[in-house]
Amino acid sequence: MPTYALLGYPLTHSFSRTYFTKKFASLGLADTHRYVNFELQSVNQLEEKLDEYNDVAGFNVTIPHKRAILSLLDAIDPIAASIGAVNTVIVHDGRLTGYNTDYLGFRDDLLEQLAARGRNLPTESKALILGTGGASLAVAAALDDLGIEHSFVSRSAGANRLTYDALSGEVLQQCRLLVNTTPLGMYPNVSAAPYLDYGALTAEHFCYDLTYNPPETAFMRRARAAGAGAANGQGMLVKQAEAAWKIWTAE
Repeated sequence: MPTYALLGYPLTHSFSRTYFTKKFASLGLADTHRYVNFELQSVNQLEEKLDEYNDVAGFNVTIPHKRAILSLLDAIDPIAASIGAVNTVIVHDGRLTGYNTDYLGFRDDLLEQLAARGRNLPTESKALILGTGGASLAVAAALDDLGIEHSFVSRSAGANRLTYDALSGEVLQQCRLLVNTTPLGMYPNVSAAPYLDYGALTAEHFCYDLTYNPPETAFMRRARAAGAGAANGQGMLVKQAEAAWKIWTAE
């Protein structure tokens, strides 16, 4: 039975497992395919799982392993290599090849969300990427592709990286697209939100949260209260999952 999986930690709520289980049923594959969770604190535990499930054909990768998985791969797709993070792996003859479909999922869903609200790409302003984990690298690659200048935001300063304390009203005026790639606000810590002056946001701002559980995060709620547009990462998840399926099945 071909097995697919999600590698991450913790996996308190697995979109991927639910999504692909339903997909298998819709395709008439419920009796021949399965999707399981590999809830592992370290990617170094992966080999044990692959031995346990010796029919794994592919797996998704989520927080916090999107960069750590690179050390275990036998090959990596050039786009994923340039991003520096992997969220999809195909297993063939014992070899692991990594890809990044987060990039496609975010890019395509951002365009769809903006179009649905009658908005254009904010190419005349900058974007802020909140967080510096593996998902932030895919977001940066998508913004590069769309021609949107961007800076990362972290707790510590660095090259092309601001601190949250540096997000003054003037900075937020210049950056009208904000993308939260951190787990802040994710269930069960639903009251948490990235630290910034939400009162400085306007109707010209758009705030995209990669989190999808809860459907409206504190980040989104506070952005909307200031008049900004907002969307969660549900659409991105669906699009990156479908791209992963195409990779696994060579469609």
